[in-house]
Amino acid sequence: MQADQTVLCTLLAVDLNDYCYRVCSRCERVIPSDNNGVTSSSVCKFCKSKVPKLLYRILMSIATDTSVKTVICFDRAATVLFGCSADEFFHFTKLNPSTASMVNQVLDGEVFRMTLTRPHNRNAQHMRVASVVPLRSGFQPAIVTLTQLCSTTSH
Repeated sequence: MQADQTVLCTLLAVDLNDYCYRVCSRCERVIPSDNNGVTSSSVCKFCKSKVPKLLYRILMSIATDTSVKTVICFDRAATVLFGCSADEFFHFTKLNPSTASMVNQVLDGEVFRMTLTRPHNRNAQHMRVASVVPLRSGFQPAIVTLTQLCSTTSH
């Protein structure tokens, strides 16, 4: 596996089929779910908190000057792209169902400087996005553009 690297890249695609996971809002440990994706319990096994929250885990395709890569983007870096928490995005897409499919249109072709790191889990297949910096001066996070699109279509 290659060493950590900073790349200039273009975002090609975002996979939102399974873009978030539930954690305890107090200790941020994963709240396990069964094979159907249903959370087995709403109580954290570690700290006994009953308040879960969502965090981003997004597969993305990026193109550098030399290759196309699939990378995984977790919460801190994904929040830069989306401009809101995973909970907020989840609720926004429930109220505006067509917007989830529009994320690729909104972010497609955006240019970023990304720092990619080796995965913490040795079995993981993809480099992780440790940081993301938009390089276009007029960049707007996805939620800003999606909110504008929803307000213009509702009038």
